Amino acid sequence: MTLRDIKIGGKCKISCIKLRDDTARRLEMLGLTQKTPVQLLNKKKSGAVIVKVRGTRFAFGREIAEGIEVSED
Repeated sequence: MTLRDIKIGGKCKISCIKLRDDTARRLEMLGLTQKTPVQLLNKKKSGAVIVKVRGTRFAFGREIAEGIEVSED
């Protein structure tokens, strides 16, 4: 299941990031690591998502959201 599959308001934990190495490293520097709790705040028709991670809101495009695999909390 990816970040795009979570319902709005739903909580999950990151299980794996399947993106290019440079993108994955950047997300890790921002605090998105395995087992990090994430709450999905909003989804856009374009595929973008807005999430809350460790008290900070992030917006990710469709490609990144589909590359972040999660497990339900």
